[in-house]
Amino acid sequence: MWRQLAPVGRHPGSGGYRRFAWTGADADCRAWFREQAEARGLVHELDRNGNQWAWLGDPTAGDAVVTGSHLDSVPDGGAFDGPLGVVSSFAALDELRGRNARFTKPLAIVNFGDEEGARFGLACVGSRLAAGELTAEQAHRLRDADGISLPQAMEAAGHDPDAIGADPERLARIGAFVELHVEQGRALDLTGDRVGIASAIWPHGRWRFDFRGEANHAGTTRLVDRRDPMLSYAETVLAARREAQLAGAVATFGKISVEPNGVNAIPSLVRGWLDSRAADQTTLDTVVHGVEKAAREYADAHGVHLDVVRESFTPVVEFEHALRDEIARILGRERDADLRVPVLGTGAGHDAGILSATIPTAMLFVRNPTGVSHSPAEYAAEDDCVAGVTALADVLEGLACK
Repeated sequence: MWRQLAPVGRHPGSGGYRRFAWTGADADCRAWFREQAEARGLVHELDRNGNQWAWLGDPTAGDAVVTGSHLDSVPDGGAFDGPLGVVSSFAALDELRGRNARFTKPLAIVNFGDEEGARFGLACVGSRLAAGELTAEQAHRLRDADGISLPQAMEAAGHDPDAIGADPERLARIGAFVELHVEQGRALDLTGDRVGIASAIWPHGRWRFDFRGEANHAGTTRLVDRRDPMLSYAETVLAARREAQLAGAVATFGKISVEPNGVNAIPSLVRGWLDSRAADQTTLDTVVHGVEKAAREYADAHGVHLDVVRESFTPVVEFEHALRDEIARILGRERDADLRVPVLGTGAGHDAGILSATIPTAMLFVRNPTGVSHSPAEYAAEDDCVAGVTALADVLEGLACK
């Protein structure tokens, strides 16, 4: 499975993946998912929001146990973020069948669409739509960098954009959702554990900073006569690092747009996107407020106008304790009665976090020896991946089988 999926959407120059929503690479990933489902005799289903489901048992019976993740990527992303969870889900089902497990509940494997938000700027579009956290009207207003709207992209890919929207009946049939994911950090590597359980997802959001100055000639305009928004932006990037470091949080300007974007032109507009995350809401508010305060001071000093827009936000997600504790008991029982599976928080957002407000959700993490993620260097050792499959199979057996 891994070898079949590996070439899809991989850029020959960077070695990273460009599997963006409703593109050719996305279609190839979807075809792969359907092939894996049908090869196992599972019923493949595409829901109203473009999420893929592979069902074992009656989907309408209720109290289903669902696992899976996503197959799309960030620009030049790694091979493991998302796909490891989907591949491991199919492999875990194979493992359970090898054990002759008897399923007492319906089981489904899911591929959520547009989790990374790389194309339209909003993460977890598929799960947000299903959970009602994103309305059809809001989704229809999303556009990519080329001005193509989400409905246009969906229609071009053969999906009806008028059908999208909340899917409460489907979610009501799910008793538990367990997402396996490569760890995006080094906590497990530092403790020497192959697999861990998620406790919570940090609150996080994205803010757009628009610095508006005055375009002019780079060679003839005196420094004192300039209203250069790039200066304010650059100082704000440093302020974000400083505020995050003081608060024990993270803050990153990772995307920038410049107009008119000429080598010999002073910009008229510099638009930067801030991503910030912290262990609690108060800390996150402190960081973002500090960054915005500094940005306004820098803008005023350079005669630049600043607008700040919060584009997305996800509050802290505490995974349901009962499900989390049951998973810990299952994993401890399968391995060693005295084993304590590490429980750790994460600063990365996931579909499981979006769905947690509606259904019981949990997450398993597989060790990442470098902690690198959203990069071609993202990696997990094969034996750790196998340990993740075994752990997921144990969990699914404990939740869905006799």
